[in-house]
Amino acid sequence: MNYLYYPGCSLEGTSAEYDISTRLLMAAAGVQLEEIEDWSCCGATAAESQSHLLSYVLPARNLALAEKMNRSKEILVPCSACYLNLKKTEAIIKKDKPLLKKINTVLAEEDLVLKGEMKVRHLLDVLSNDVDIEKIKAGSHHKMKDLVVAPYYGCQCLRPFKIFDDPEDPHSMDALIQATGASVFDWDMGGQCCGASNTSTKPEAGMALVGNILKAAHGADAILTVCPMCQMNLESNQKKISHKEGLDLDIPVLFLPQFLGLAMGKTLTDVRLDLNLSNTRAFTEKAI
Repeated sequence: MNYLYYPGCSLEGTSAEYDISTRLLMAAAGVQLEEIEDWSCCGATAAESQSHLLSYVLPARNLALAEKMNRSKEILVPCSACYLNLKKTEAIIKKDKPLLKKINTVLAEEDLVLKGEMKVRHLLDVLSNDVDIEKIKAGSHHKMKDLVVAPYYGCQCLRPFKIFDDPEDPHSMDALIQATGASVFDWDMGGQCCGASNTSTKPEAGMALVGNILKAAHGADAILTVCPMCQMNLESNQKKISHKEGLDLDIPVLFLPQFLGLAMGKTLTDVRLDLNLSNTRAFTEKAI
C-alpha cells in the first residue's frame, strides 16, 4: 500500500510524537508513505475568519502539489483539522466549478492547477480499513492484556463527513485496540467535543468540556486520540481542572500510533513518549 503523506504543521511542532509514531507504525505495517513535496499550512481554523477563498486555496495548494507528483491518488492525513480542511476542499470542488476556477486562478501564480483527482483519507480510516489487523495482532505482546484504554475521536475526523465511522457512536478504534490484547473502556464520550480552541478563547467553556471527558475516563489506563488539538487539550489542562474540581484527573493521553507502536514492540524512545505532557508512568509500568 502506498499513500502520499500530508503531516501538517502541528506534527512538525507540538505534536511531533504523532508524526514520528505514525511513520514508524505504517512502516511496520508495510505501508509506504511519500511526503507531499513543498506542502504548506492547510489554513487550520484561522483562514476562514480572514477569507472564504483563502480557506480553500490553502488546502487546494497541497492537493494540487499531490496531483503534480503523479504518485498515489490517496493522501493520508493524521491531523484531524488538516483532514477536515483538505477533505472539504476535495468535496466542494466537485460541486462548485466557479469556486474551482477561482482557486486555480490563484494557484496559477505557482504554475499549479487543481483537477480534483485526489482522495483524502484520515489515518484512522486507513488503519481501520486498509491495514492488515493480523499484523498488529501478530506483533503485539502479552502485557497489553492488562490495559483498559478509552478511544477518543473528537469532532473533526468524524464530522461532517460520515465516511468511515458513525459520528454519534464511533467504534473504528475498537478492533485496533483489541488486536493488541487490550480492552476498550466502556464510555460514551468518544465523539464529544473537547472544546477545541475555546480552551484559549473561552476558557471556562473549553475547560468544562475537557473536564467532562477526563472525569468520564476515570478507571481507564489511558485515553487514545487521533487529533493534535484534542491531545493538547486533554493533556495540558489536567492539573488545572483537577485543582478546580478537587479531583485527581491525572490520566495518560497517547496518540493511537504511539499505543499501537508500543504494542508491536517499539520502545518508549521509538514512539517519543517523552514528548507527551501527561504523566505516562503508570501506563508504561503496565504496558512495557
